[in-house]
Amino acid sequence: MDDTIAAISTPIGEGGIAIIRVSGPNALAVGDRIFHSRDGRVSKFPSHTLHFGTIGNNGKMIDQVMLAVLRAPRTYTKEDTVEINCHGGVLTARKILALCLQSGARLAEPGEFTKRAFLNGRLDLTQAEAVMDLIRAKSDRAHTAAVHELEGHLSKKIDEAREKLIAILAHIEAHIDFPEEDIAPETRETLLRNTEVVLAFIQSLLATAREGKILREGISVAIVGRPNVGKSSLMNALIGSDRSIVTSVPGTTRDTIEETVSISGIPFRFTDTAGIRTTRGAVEQIGVERSRKALDASEIVLLVLDSSKPLSTADRELAKQSHGKNTLLVLNKVDLQNRLKLSDGLATIECVNVSATTGAGLGTLREKVVSIAYSGKVGTTDVDVAINERQSALLMSSEKYLTECIYLFTSRQPLEIVAQQLRQTLNVIGEITGKTATEDVLSKIFSTFCIGK
Repeated sequence: MDDTIAAISTPIGEGGIAIIRVSGPNALAVGDRIFHSRDGRVSKFPSHTLHFGTIGNNGKMIDQVMLAVLRAPRTYTKEDTVEINCHGGVLTARKILALCLQSGARLAEPGEFTKRAFLNGRLDLTQAEAVMDLIRAKSDRAHTAAVHELEGHLSKKIDEAREKLIAILAHIEAHIDFPEEDIAPETRETLLRNTEVVLAFIQSLLATAREGKILREGISVAIVGRPNVGKSSLMNALIGSDRSIVTSVPGTTRDTIEETVSISGIPFRFTDTAGIRTTRGAVEQIGVERSRKALDASEIVLLVLDSSKPLSTADRELAKQSHGKNTLLVLNKVDLQNRLKLSDGLATIECVNVSATTGAGLGTLREKVVSIAYSGKVGTTDVDVAINERQSALLMSSEKYLTECIYLFTSRQPLEIVAQQLRQTLNVIGEITGKTATEDVLSKIFSTFCIGK
């Protein structure tokens, strides 16, 4: 990492300020070439100071800015860093970035600042992944889990498990080196118990995999029903904004509309679907097909019925299509006279009476959705982190190796075989925090980051 990188670290668009970040051995030299201030040269400024001046070249000013100087190692990347705070706007930020690139820096790759923080020992791999989880958090629970991982809660637990396995392996290898001294029965039993403790810990982490997926991606909820039962009104009421078009004309919604909202700290991805019926045109046909796909892909289905009208054949057909899903019957328009009688097939499905217009019953509906999402088991795990898919796959491999280790212990197989299984486990566990991760793995992880982070 002997080069210097630069990127815009704030979202592109109009705003109060934009920040251009420059990091690397020549960051201060880049600042000297483009920043002009009465305070002097950037390379002479003390660390962690902010200076007013102008950015420009050949006597032509681009903008008035505040420039921050951050000297290694007390920086995000542990490298010399310059951060330029300019007026927000697409053109100004891009012009300053272009000048940085002309003055000795190169454009940073996605996630390269965080990758340098990892390679320089500022963060381990789980903490680096937590950075993006923090940026993408859509709920309080997701934010809390990301903060815990950024603080190193998961890293500490993984390192503790790894140290226990190293101690077990060292004990076994000592007996391999001195085969004339067989392991005493009580020692073998202790090593077995210690291995079982690590296995139990890994299984407790794996128990958070589904919660982690929910916190990162949200629970998918399809709002389905025949035309004009109030699906769009319900969608708008649940998310608190007029996202879907509402009219008295059946079939207004021709496409699926998705919106994420946090309920009780859990992100839900609500999808308002086109009314499912025998279609009257090619465009509506496409919308209905997308509705059916949204229903199939959803984890929760809100089947909306119009309580002011009798049950129809289309309602019964939708109930059949929802069979096997976590389905709630939402009896809408309860502010009108009730004309709906549920048949035997529908009477067994849990229902909630609501009025999307008046808001009646919406609180109960939200509670039911949350209850279904976690099946009443929110927050019952012993760990305070939520693992991601990469970590889950590695932990599953570790679980497999450790289960085999325990079998080898109990069946009194040669210690060399046990030691080999433990080495494989250590290699896999080390990949979680980055101790044994390959360059390909690192490139894949950091490529998912945004440029400038």
